Amino acid sequence: MTTLADLWPPAGLSLTCGDLVLTVPDTPTLVALGEVAGRGVHAEDAMPFLTPWTRGEPRDVARAVVTYNRGLHARMAADDWSLTLAVLRDGVPVGMQGIQGKGFPMLREVESGSWLGREFQGQGIGLRMRLMILHLAFDGFGADRALTSAFADNAASNAVSRRLGYAPNGEHWLAREGVPAKDLRYVLTREAWEQRPDEHRLDVTYAGLDAVREFLQITDPRRPA
Repeated sequence: MTTLADLWPPAGLSLTCGDLVLTVPDTPTLVALGEVAGRGVHAEDAMPFLTPWTRGEPRDVARAVVTYNRGLHARMAADDWSLTLAVLRDGVPVGMQGIQGKGFPMLREVESGSWLGREFQGQGIGLRMRLMILHLAFDGFGADRALTSAFADNAASNAVSRRLGYAPNGEHWLAREGVPAKDLRYVLTREAWEQRPDEHRLDVTYAGLDAVREFLQITDPRRPA
């Protein structure tokens, strides 16, 4: 019988590291993630996102999670793709970790972003899920560079980037909820990734990776930088 993963390979992708699994969410998981986000992602007086999708009633926030992710996956192509992966701890949805690439077969550059339910923060999950997506980027897809950014007042996200060896990559100002806000950019090179300390060398296993590489036309994933 033909499965969704046969027709759309990202549906069969998953990364496992201990009690954490990153995978493209099915509908029940996506609904559960919406409920997690609806219970809160950050303090009421903070806004870590350019688009304030976390404002509103819990049902509105949950709907934003579902519609955003469905829209991204419908538009995936080899030269412009976004993978938004559910983060499951012991099978329980706790947040999402995303990675995107534009012109990746030629440029070998990705950008990541994530969110974690507030009830699951401060437990080391954010660091581990970022390491797992970097594992996919560099070791799974053969990226040369990984980019990320965070507003200057997002202390937790900036701390994770610096701890993982990202280097400063400029800054700019964005209009966030009608007010200027400084956005800090970072870059992690393949060289820095390969020189990471032992504590950041996780044992990550994959399912469905070869099919996703073929789908995204990544023909030489282990090429040198």
